[in-house]
Amino acid sequence: MTHELYPHLLEPLDLGFTSLRNRTLMGSMHTGLEERGDWAAVSEFYAARAKGGAGIIVTGGMAPNAEGGVFPGAAGLFSDQDIANHRRVTDRVHAEGGKIAMQILNAGRYAYGPNCVAPSAIKSPISPFKPTELDAAGIEKQIADYATAALRAKEAGYDGVEVMGSEGYLINQFLVTHTNKREDAWGGSYENRMRFAIEVVKRVRAAVGPEFIVIYRISMIDLVPNGSTWDEVVLLAKAVEAAGATILNTGIGWHEARVPTIATSVPRAAFASVTKRMMGEVSIPVITSNRINHPQVAEDVLAEGCADMVSMARPFLADAEFVNKAAMGKADEIAPCIACNQACLDHTFAGKLTSCLVNPRACHETELTYLPAERPKTVAVVGAGPAGLMAAMVASERGHAVTLFDKADALGGQLNMARQVPGKEEFHGLVEWFTTMVARSTITTRLNTEATVETLAGFDEVIIATGVRPRDPEIPCQKEHNSVVSYIDVLRGRVAVGPRVAVIGAGGIGFDVAEFLTTGDSPTLNLKEWKEEWGITDPTLDRGGLSSEGPKPEAPLRQVTLLQRKAEKPGKRLGKTTGWIHRATLAMKGVKMIGGVSYDEITPEGLWVTKADERQLIEADTIVLCAGQLSERSLADALAAQGVACHVIGGADVAAELDAKRAIDQGARLAATL
Repeated sequence: MTHELYPHLLEPLDLGFTSLRNRTLMGSMHTGLEERGDWAAVSEFYAARAKGGAGIIVTGGMAPNAEGGVFPGAAGLFSDQDIANHRRVTDRVHAEGGKIAMQILNAGRYAYGPNCVAPSAIKSPISPFKPTELDAAGIEKQIADYATAALRAKEAGYDGVEVMGSEGYLINQFLVTHTNKREDAWGGSYENRMRFAIEVVKRVRAAVGPEFIVIYRISMIDLVPNGSTWDEVVLLAKAVEAAGATILNTGIGWHEARVPTIATSVPRAAFASVTKRMMGEVSIPVITSNRINHPQVAEDVLAEGCADMVSMARPFLADAEFVNKAAMGKADEIAPCIACNQACLDHTFAGKLTSCLVNPRACHETELTYLPAERPKTVAVVGAGPAGLMAAMVASERGHAVTLFDKADALGGQLNMARQVPGKEEFHGLVEWFTTMVARSTITTRLNTEATVETLAGFDEVIIATGVRPRDPEIPCQKEHNSVVSYIDVLRGRVAVGPRVAVIGAGGIGFDVAEFLTTGDSPTLNLKEWKEEWGITDPTLDRGGLSSEGPKPEAPLRQVTLLQRKAEKPGKRLGKTTGWIHRATLAMKGVKMIGGVSYDEITPEGLWVTKADERQLIEADTIVLCAGQLSERSLADALAAQGVACHVIGGADVAAELDAKRAIDQGARLAATL
């Protein structure tokens, strides 16, 4: 191993009573594994990340009590059996040379249950339950429960705890007037409002003793109205240090903030400058966070003095070997976190087990295994999109002789269209990773090749991953006008698009096309422009880091109308945690979104539609068809007609938007069984 490429990232950190082997912290993520009760799976998940080189791991949030759980039945250390279960985890992590801290999270008014508590009885906009206002005895109970949870974590073998004080959870709710309307000793002045946080840290330190890591997760920038001022954040940080914290970790934004903080459209290391302001204000190590997904990005923020460590959560979902690969000079082999949220946060908020779009084994390490094949076979994979690529890679890894066919001249399939959309630049890295891994495998690639029944003769296994084709909405007079084009031609740059556009179909592709047509240079690649677009400012100037002038997006390139047949809010079916971002982005670009229409006809003037029995003209120079997809199964059908068995995966199996998550998972699981 070499530390020459990333000397700051791979440098050990001396904490006095112990040391960390490098400057990486695997950030807390709720996986759902603990609630499932499969402690072998929990242990294997964390052990894999310890083996992969993480400097210290922080678990998903463990509730200190029933009322503080993020949902009813949320995991915590409430009994001797819980301690024994967690001991299995810490033993496995330690056996791999790692360190692990347990996060203590009291959700406060974010708790999804009727027994939630908060400093004031103010309902959260992201929960249906109004919290009970804590009285003096209730506050004392909450503080004591933090300390008890910390002590139990120590008994379970954890190397430390992280006190979750950011993201709008209970401690954060005490800190700001946005949620704390109290007039007693726990409200009013900032000194009173930060008292709860300080008492928690003091009591935790007293419970665990001096030689135990206590991380405090501080909200560096709230991004909500009436959030903390920068002076208040610094005052709190100093008080937290004095109360006994070992490390100061960074939280960015509340969950209810209407500013994206970790989605793919957020620039890399977008908030490192905020953490940099904290450097020198405290003497304990400071960790920076959010959208750091590559070793070079991490190295750069450390070299620039933005922090002493970096927190990366989802990159360790995407690749448990992140640190080891970086240390071995194999950064191009790290499966990239593309910050899509589809299998991680979307699953979490839907009550599903967490995983990862690019790594289906994440949180499934014990059930999805890529063991060497007992009898190697010859395998043909037709289609080099996400489903076919993952199937080919896993089959090859297991020892099968794989030939990958695609009629295009490059790998990636429809990922190559997705990466043209402003805000989806991370998809470039995903395609590059697939290309690298295929090149370094034993896979034989046959690009520019139309696979046929004859071509596939003689293979032991045939996998069809031929994807989808656009569905034709068959609008009257559609084929009579050159103004009507497919989303494929638009995203591949094959056609000129006029200044007024009607986009037919408001699914994920329709939204992507609207973003593509209204945006010039992507703000994701320009941090200053991105902050202006979302109204983010220097927290020393505006409370909570929200600009008093509000968002200032760039003017749209075109006038776009987005239409759909369904009589529901356009974009309703987009990602659970990212859909609002796409809707807000298009709204800022002046995109008109109309649902519940029927398409009557296309004329030289544009598109005639009927909504609520009223006929109207959508004036348009260009009409883009994004009306769904159909599975491309012609080859699979031809094989079936010849009596040749085959496996059908991805869009060829189910045509559902450009669902790379399902396609990759399906490809991996099939190849694991061959």
